[in-house]
Amino acid sequence: MKLLVKYLFISIALICLSLLVSCGGKTTSDEPSASHSEKENTTEFTQAQYETARIELGKVQRKQISGTTKVNGMLDVPPQQKVSISVPLGGFLKSSSLLQGSRVIKGQVIATIENLEFIKLQQDYVEAKNQFEFAQTDYQRQQQLAVESVNAMKALQQSKTTFISWEVKVSSLGEQLKVLGMNPSTVSPTTISSLIQLYAPINGYVTKVNVNIGKYVNPTDILFEIVDTEHLHAELTVFEKDVPKLRIGQKVRFTLANETVARTATVYLLGREISADRTIRIHCHIDKEDTNLLPGMYLQAIVETGGASVNALPNDAIIDYQGKKYIFYQLNEQPHSALKDESKEQHATEFHFTMMEVQVGNSEMGYTEVIPPPDFNADNQVVVKNAYAILSKMKNSEEEE
Repeated sequence: MKLLVKYLFISIALICLSLLVSCGGKTTSDEPSASHSEKENTTEFTQAQYETARIELGKVQRKQISGTTKVNGMLDVPPQQKVSISVPLGGFLKSSSLLQGSRVIKGQVIATIENLEFIKLQQDYVEAKNQFEFAQTDYQRQQQLAVESVNAMKALQQSKTTFISWEVKVSSLGEQLKVLGMNPSTVSPTTISSLIQLYAPINGYVTKVNVNIGKYVNPTDILFEIVDTEHLHAELTVFEKDVPKLRIGQKVRFTLANETVARTATVYLLGREISADRTIRIHCHIDKEDTNLLPGMYLQAIVETGGASVNALPNDAIIDYQGKKYIFYQLNEQPHSALKDESKEQHATEFHFTMMEVQVGNSEMGYTEVIPPPDFNADNQVVVKNAYAILSKMKNSEEEE
């Protein structure tokens, strides 16, 4: 019996010891983990390393930085500077020398159209003009007779009606000739022709040629398109959420494809209707016109929507690492003791830096808005120059471990 009790006591003791060892081991394993997590974002520099790296410190400052909105758009021209050329009565294209890119001057002949209806219209005009002149002479004669009380009033009224009818006819046919580009005063029995000439209504460049010699064109067909590129504007597309920030007169910086230097423009008009894709259009005047620009060129733009006082750091203080933005700030200086030759103690200053993720905003004049975590102390010394040297040392130390 005593032997049984002895073995039972030994078994219980072993179990308790095993539990103690297990708990102790678990606590020990957690401590290095927490220490390692903290060490990942912290590194230290000796005085010599600090001076060699030429690190400079500063504090978060309040800066006036303009708010901006990034948008896309394209170059365009006002409606009055983009003209589609057609023929009111149709006809066959007899001649034209226009090509895409051709420069034309207002009033220049750009094409010749042939149609037999042109002959009939000129014939009707000449005949109506002759009848009008006869009716005018007769009406004047009847007026004179009426003054002398020689003729009846009925004859005068009939003469007046005929005169007015032919006057309207001549005026109507004359306007039709003007629509065709013909001058009614030059139309006579000896100048009637089956050809009319089309003239360039504006200065500009030919952007479309939709016909060829001998082709019949209808009044609804567009023969050519001419664009005056001297007054291009930027047409930007802005999302609905950004509309409240827009104002007429705001400055715009934009770049075209393959351009590195930004151009400038000014907001001139704001659209008053939201489209189906929840955007509006804004019209911007380009500050410096360039005849080499073409309508339809796509662009990326930044609209300066106004300034605000924000927390900011120099651009060099912010590092980009693995797709995120970080800064380094200095922990309190700590004395470091090192034993040398087992007899001598040397004290040196160490600089401890911690890496912290931040959110960034707009940039202007070498400074960028930073939004640190809420618990960040604004009095902390931040690395404002050569922050990448600290990052390099930190990552090299991790690789060695």
